[in-house]
Amino acid sequence: MSVVRSTRLLERGGSGFAGLSGVSRGLGFLFAAVFAALFAMGCGGSGESGGSGEAGAVEGTIQATTTTTHITDMVESIGGDEVETTALMGPGVDPHLYEASQGDIGALQEADAIFYNGLFLEGQLNDTLIQVGQEAPTVRVTEAMPEEELLPSGDYEGQNDPHVWFDPELWVTGVDPVVEQLSELKPDAAEDFEQRGEEYRAEAMEAHEYVQERVESIPEDERVLVTSHDAFSYFGEAYGFEVEGLQGLSTETEAGAGDVSALADSLVEEEIPAIFVESSIPRRNVEAVQAAARDQGWDVTIPEQALFADAMGEPGTEAGTYSGMLRANADTIVGGLGG
Repeated sequence: MSVVRSTRLLERGGSGFAGLSGVSRGLGFLFAAVFAALFAMGCGGSGESGGSGEAGAVEGTIQATTTTTHITDMVESIGGDEVETTALMGPGVDPHLYEASQGDIGALQEADAIFYNGLFLEGQLNDTLIQVGQEAPTVRVTEAMPEEELLPSGDYEGQNDPHVWFDPELWVTGVDPVVEQLSELKPDAAEDFEQRGEEYRAEAMEAHEYVQERVESIPEDERVLVTSHDAFSYFGEAYGFEVEGLQGLSTETEAGAGDVSALADSLVEEEIPAIFVESSIPRRNVEAVQAAARDQGWDVTIPEQALFADAMGEPGTEAGTYSGMLRANADTIVGGLGG
């Protein structure tokens, strides 16, 4: 398998700024143009890549720049002490809304390799990442995932749902491109990367089995998961849940009063006991749904512990690793739904 590099102008379905307003889209393109000029000034023609995005072996520790917490955890788990990671997004950061800063430009310029999710998860970074891919090895982890297993986007025609980590069997297919890119940069450590990749897969599958066992305590006809935004479709497919989100796949557009009212009506009609907030999204919209349901006489609860969706938990906590995040979410969901 060859290492995937982002050298195409567009991923399927159009611009990375799809769904933005005309003003925001214009600002996004302006930023991308400024970034391209700055990046060219900093990197143009210098270094071994020569602007081709090709990887060469590095001396010392590999400098990797990553986007989301899920990608960071994968790269750090596989890379071990051979890799030093600079993460653009930390716990609690919404990747749909994240915009690159001047500091990010430096991190991207200095990276030996860049790893990101793709499928427009990092929507406002998309054009930036593709521009960088012409200068440094840039791996879109989701590129290796079987097309037939990707779910369609409910928001953008011709695109896929980017929240692939909620299906562990699908998510671990992203390990191979990471192992291969790191091995290309540091051939002497290739066996170590391969071994740690297998360990990462094994831990993910153990967590997958844990979630399967936990959700068995919820009757099949009561497996309805309602969350802040539509991030859990892969979870629903993997574990037999009907899922519904207040907002769509992206959080770029705020939920309106009609969305709140319609979701509250559904909660009351189906007597759903809980609605879940996510760690990277403010609670206020979900609390508005709760209030609307209570006005109709249905006391829906919001569990105190937020679900980890677009961002994992703090480092050093259970939810600070991919497998730990899966377990923590399962416990919160089962507790909230009375399993």
